Amino acid sequence: MEIKLDYLEELFPMQKITPCLWFEKDADKAAKFYVTLFKNSKIGKTMRYDAASAEVSGMPKGSVLTVEFTIAGQNFLALNGGPIFKLSEATSFMIDCKDQKEVDFYWNKLSKGGQEMPCGWVKDRFGLSWQVVPRMMEKWLTDKDPKKAHATMQAMLKMKKLDIAKLKKAHEGK
Repeated sequence: MEIKLDYLEELFPMQKITPCLWFEKDADKAAKFYVTLFKNSKIGKTMRYDAASAEVSGMPKGSVLTVEFTIAGQNFLALNGGPIFKLSEATSFMIDCKDQKEVDFYWNKLSKGGQEMPCGWVKDRFGLSWQVVPRMMEKWLTDKDPKKAHATMQAMLKMKKLDIAKLKKAHEGK
């Protein structure tokens, strides 16, 4: 019996694009940390440096080369590539938070050992940047009333961790 690949892809759609995150040496630690934070998350396959790849890269033979992982249903690949490239704020992941409790949870977990940054941004201890954002921010910042949108933006610019109550007050002109 022949199974058509197209049929299987319809049943089990594959993610077309998988972000690859370059770490100096902590890809496995980072992946294990991230899967503890989000529902629908797991660690997948781990590949290790063999003799040939270790020789070319300068990484120790047997050390972790890549780790496949999923957070919140999104597939990622973490790569231990050495000190050649660094993570930067040029790439960040936005976390859609339904309320202040979620904002606080992610902010506190990600900022521990990391760096708090303006406007809801945080760099975790592995160097990956995140935006911890309340769900209503887009609506408030794109309000048809430019005064409300501007007031919300001005309030946000004064914050590191976003405070929904203060942002709401600003949006309402209070």
